[in-house]
Amino acid sequence: MIYYLISDSYINIVTFASIIFAFLSTCFAISFFQKMLPRDGGRAFAVNGSKSVGKPRGAGIIFIITFSLNILIFVPFKNEILIYLILVFAAMLSGYLDDSAKTPWGELKKGLIDLIIAIMTAVTYLNFNTNTINVPFTDMTLTLHPILFGVLIVILVWASINVTNCSDGVDGLCGTLSIVTILTFYGISNKLGANADLEANHMMLVMAICVLAYLWFNASPSKLLMGDAGSRAIGLFIAICALKSQNPILYLLAGFMLIVDGGLGLVKVSLIRVFKINIMKNIRTPIHDHVRKNKNWSDAQVVFRFAILQIIISIATVAMV
Repeated sequence: MIYYLISDSYINIVTFASIIFAFLSTCFAISFFQKMLPRDGGRAFAVNGSKSVGKPRGAGIIFIITFSLNILIFVPFKNEILIYLILVFAAMLSGYLDDSAKTPWGELKKGLIDLIIAIMTAVTYLNFNTNTINVPFTDMTLTLHPILFGVLIVILVWASINVTNCSDGVDGLCGTLSIVTILTFYGISNKLGANADLEANHMMLVMAICVLAYLWFNASPSKLLMGDAGSRAIGLFIAICALKSQNPILYLLAGFMLIVDGGLGLVKVSLIRVFKINIMKNIRTPIHDHVRKNKNWSDAQVVFRFAILQIIISIATVAMV
């Protein structure tokens, strides 16, 4: 909106203003509306799960709304951007309804919602973009059949939503790793130069800032929790970042610690249910619970060490692109 009221010479000023406004508006919104959020009941099988009992949960609804409003105010209007906002909002809303439900939603219900959102993301991306991606660390590109690419996008979105959701169990962990991953894709996209999608890049910055504002309240010991409303929406957004960077394969590196932390649990459950084998019976999942229970890491150590590892991997990845 504001973008259309200024000349190109002031774009950097608008970007600066949007960053400051995103942080302040999100902090204000969380401070004012957190008392309206549902309360967490704790997690029976999670390490230190009892510590979350009674805390406001579902703060994702607040910072996703402020993120969306900031995008509508500061980022040039494009149909593709608007659809992504709607899909991120839908992921947030489904998570919030689960957060606030007296009886948690079943896996089938959430899985079907994820599938619908993933399909809509794939259709949207393929409608507005080419079916060509960059091959990591080379000058080569790879053109995929639209149907194959669509299926791979659905898998990417589903995986991203779920690994991000599973990593949300330690104060500050999911938010911190998500910010590093988002900014990694921002760095990758910026190295594309003239081929970069400036609107998508601006969205990445605003989301990172909104999550930083949330971390102001979620830093250990936390005052509130993002819940599925935040983690599921962020997971979808990270998948969109991977696609818009034109390097979706690099999700494996940009989101490495999210995949290790949350993804191994999904693999473990899948192996048990499908193949009736448990080769990871001595590993507690998510991994953040394993290192807290078996290695006696404190919550702060988990966040710092996981973040340090991801930052190292991210810097090396951006440098190699």
